[in-house]
Amino acid sequence: MFVVISYDIVDDKKRYRLAKLLKNYGLRVQKSVFECSLDEKNYLKMKAQAEKIMDHEEDSIRYYFLCGKCQAAIQVSGWGTVSEDEEVSIV
Repeated sequence: MFVVISYDIVDDKKRYRLAKLLKNYGLRVQKSVFECSLDEKNYLKMKAQAEKIMDHEEDSIRYYFLCGKCQAAIQVSGWGTVSEDEEVSIV
């Protein structure tokens, strides 16, 4: 599955920890946006780890799932390209 993850984390240390975690699962395309190709197992693992980092009262993480047709229709203006990583398998 192709997932776009965006976040708004108030605390600098937590924001850094979350970015470091997400780099293990996908490609950073903007300061607080990652594109990830994950199977369901790795998605659930990543989400559980992310939710341990965030403060549920102050922070927000959003997960946008894109189908293949939607992924193919992504347009980028300026620098960068759409992630074409194979599914990530974290051990």
